[in-house]
Order: sequence, then C-alpha cells, then structure tokens
Amino acid sequence: MAASAKLPQPPQSHNSLKPRHGVVTLCGYGIHVRVDRGHLLVDDGIGADRRQCRLPRVGHELKRLVVIGADGMISLAALRWLADQDAAFVMLERDGKVLVTTGPVRPSDAKLRRAQSLAQQSGLDVIVARELISQKLTGQERVARHKLHDNAAAQAIADYRLALAEAETVDTIRSLESQGAAAYWAAWRDVQVLFPRKTIWITAFGYKSGECHVELFVCPARIGISTCSRRPRA
Repeated sequence: MAASAKLPQPPQSHNSLKPRHGVVTLCGYGIHVRVDRGHLLVDDGIGADRRQCRLPRVGHELKRLVVIGADGMISLAALRWLADQDAAFVMLERDGKVLVTTGPVRPSDAKLRRAQSLAQQSGLDVIVARELISQKLTGQERVARHKLHDNAAAQAIADYRLALAEAETVDTIRSLESQGAAAYWAAWRDVQVLFPRKTIWITAFGYKSGECHVELFVCPARIGISTCSRRPRA
C-alpha cells in the first residue's frame, strides 16, 4: 500500500499553537504533548474549545515549551524530542510557581568560568555591569519617550545612563540603575491597564433558587476564577 504524501494536519482554525518568538504556551485542561511519526503533537484548551499543532523536526522554530497547570500528560518520547531539538520544557503552577524545568545541556567552558570568577579582581565586573545597565536604561528611556510620551522621565533616565561612564564601582552602577528604575516606573503611574473579563451565568449549580456568578479574569501574572452566589442584574 502506497504511503500518504502528507501527514494529516489539524484544521487551520484550530492550528493556532505556532511558536511565537520561539515559545509555545499550553494552558487549560487535558493538555497532551506526545510524538507521532517523528512530529511533536501538542493539544490544549478548555472543554470543546481546543487548540492543536503538529511540529516537525525541521523548521519548527520552537525554543521553549511552557505548560501552565497540572491537568494533562507529556510522554517520555516528547521530552526526548525536545532534548534532541535543544528546546527547553517548563511547567508552571497557575500562580506562577515553577514545578519542572529542563533545558539543553552544553559543555562547560572552563576559560569562561575562570574569567567570570576573576572578574572582580581584574576590573571586568565594572565594565560588564556598566554595559548591561546602559542597555537596560536605553530601553527604558525609549519606552518612556516613544510609548509613554513622558519626556521628563526619559530625560532623567538618559542622565543616569550618561552618568554610568563616570561610575567606578558596581555599587555606584547599582545606585544609578535604581534611580533610573524609579523614574521609569513613575512614568507608568497614571497608565490605565485594562484586563479582558468574561462573565458566565450558571443556573442550577447546587442551589434551590438563585444563580451562581462566575467571573473569569486574566492578567499577565496569573489566571483566576472568582465565584459568588447571587442573582444576575436585570
């Protein structure tokens, strides 16, 4: 019997788990991660609202697979597939607590580790810290100026960044970083953040009369469900 030219693919409307910036995030209930004929199959969602994706070994662009929650399964073959592709696996609790993490294993560079251990004695620690904090302050200045439209905060951050050139110790660099961070987050103070909210009314949920009000709320830090027993407003 002739082999099929292509492996069956999920419907395009549900094939929405493509890696974004190298990351695939799975959440919901009944999460499945397994290997089928060399392809990694991932499936998540709630109830009948499911998402599916098939990732081949070549051209998948996957660098990290993140699972939120503990309702589901991942096969040993899937873990081996991720290891062979140098992709990390992270399992998080719904409150953000890290449960499991794996990653690609690379040989240790003895010269690099020796240079890192002697950085404080050679003065490289100040050079490295100055460059890292300079890049951080540059990004904060750009956001404050072009996204938040707060020129005063952007100029203050720029002044702290320029002062890094005169910093001679790591403690001085840390002080400039903290002052820049204070100016940056102060610019966010009056920015209103709106989170999507979906309200579902469930009747006959263990009550003789009345209804159960379930609110699903989503924010970048955590996902939660709040319930209270009351009647819907007219």
